[in-house]
This record gives sequence, structure tokens and C-alpha cells, in this order.
Amino acid sequence: MKEKLISLREAIASLVQDGNSIVLGAGAEVAIPFAAVHEIIRQGRRDLNVIAPISDASSDMLIGAGCVTSVTSAWIGNVSGGLGHNYRRAVEKGLPHPITVRDYSNFSIAMGMLAGAYGMPYVPVKTILGSDILKSNPDFMISDNPFSDEEEPIVLVPPINPDVAILGVQRADKFGNSHFWGSSGLVQESALAAEQVIILADELVEPEVISSDPSRIMIPGFRVTHVCHLPGGCHPSPVTGYWKRDNEFFNEYHTQSRAPEDYQKWLNDWVFGVDDHDGYLARVGSERMGNLKITGEEFSAPTNWASE
Repeated sequence: MKEKLISLREAIASLVQDGNSIVLGAGAEVAIPFAAVHEIIRQGRRDLNVIAPISDASSDMLIGAGCVTSVTSAWIGNVSGGLGHNYRRAVEKGLPHPITVRDYSNFSIAMGMLAGAYGMPYVPVKTILGSDILKSNPDFMISDNPFSDEEEPIVLVPPINPDVAILGVQRADKFGNSHFWGSSGLVQESALAAEQVIILADELVEPEVISSDPSRIMIPGFRVTHVCHLPGGCHPSPVTGYWKRDNEFFNEYHTQSRAPEDYQKWLNDWVFGVDDHDGYLARVGSERMGNLKITGEEFSAPTNWASE
């Protein structure tokens, strides 16, 4: 089996190209790979289409850095603070440049990713009938239900197939097999729908650890292109069993991104002012990271996989 362990800088350089569609974490607010966001900004990628089930500030950072020309999302912002300031500026004022918005609801973007994951031409839904989402997103099609004798309109949601999915996981082996647990959102669908997959593993373990509990393998190794061992790579978002959410950091970001000049200063401090993720963690500080580290233990019941 091919080893897939490389540095984050190499992974982004090899897979994330100008004009790509990317999804960055898909578990709602958990395990958002912010280290990858910073590296994409450092490498100066442009014309990206960010697919954001729930972005938790990652997409807002990319928009403010000029990396994004379109978003496919239900919402872009800072979950604890509100709508992203960079996103609002791009939509309302075209700063740093205009962006195209493909509106979805949370449910319809999940169905689009599901269609992409399983090769379906569309998924029928009813939940956005009567909403303005149908007016703002021409990708949706209204049709009659072919299995009903009555007039029954449905919305056909097209498949979403990102060029690259970058996903955070708790632990992985060097071959790309990984364990993920907790609120999973669209993690598995994103990994199956994307052309290429990069995983950021908080812990690197031996293959025997992963194979000991196959039910936690949400992203099988054969779907993974690159593995990056990056403890704390999802800071400031939480990672179930490993890291608490850094609420103070999110609040600071929201305040410091309110004005363009302040956001540029934030970028200079937190992204351009450090060489890599190790430099970022050093800037966060060992004491702060230590306070965020989950040290308690609350294990699930053992599972018996014996065959005889």
C-alpha cells in the first residue's frame, strides 16, 4: 500500500490550483482545517470556488485574502459572531473583488454533496419550494414528481463534486486510513464526492490502531490523496476528544476583520507573519493551546469484533 504522508505545504502546492472548487471541513463547526486555509492564503491561490456547508470563518478568511471568486454555501461567517465581514464586503461592495454566490439551504447543499458522492444526476427535495433560494440559484430545477398522479412540484438539486476536499480527522495512519468520530456533518459525503482528498490528522498512528475499529473509518485510505500530520491543525475549531473550541480567538477574529485594514493586519500577524503551522502554534502559545487540550476521558463501551 502506498504511503501518503507529506507536509501541508506540499499537499496544498500539489493539489489546490487556481480556479479549483474546494470544501474545507464539512462537520458543521468541528474539525475545520484552518491550517490549510492559512497555507492556501500564503501560497496565493486565486479564483477559488469555496463550498461551505458551514464555514466557521474559514471561507471568510479566504474571501478577505482575495482567494475566492465564488461561493457555494448556505451561510458564510463566524458562527459565534455572525455574518462574515469579508463576505459582506465582497457581496455588497466588491471588496477585495466581487464574488458570485450560489445560494443553498443547509439541507439542499447536503443533498447536492450526497448526489456527488454517489454519482446521482440529482436529488429531489421539497424543502426550498417557495423560498427565494430558487430565484438566486439557477442551478436548481423545478419538476413534477413522476411517481405522483397529482401535480406535485419538486426541486432537483444537482450533484456537487469538489476538485479538492480538505478534512480534519482525529487520527490516521500513513496510508490514509483514518478515524473520525463526533458530529460528522458531510465529512464522508465530501470525501466521496471530491476528486482529490487531503486529510489533516491530529494524531498519526499505526495501521493496526485504525483497523482495530473499522466502523470509525469514515474516509477510507483509497479515497485519500495526501495525509498531513498536524497536531492542532484545526485550531481554533474544536476536535472531538482532542481540542476545545477557542471561542476567544473567534471573537478576536470577528472584531479584527470588521474593517479591511484591520483584517490585513490580522493576516500579517497570523498568516504571513509565520512560516508554517508550527510558527502559528508558537504564536498562539503553548499555555493557550494547553488550556484548549481535552485531557478528560470518557470512553465508549468496548466493541467486540471477534469472529470465533
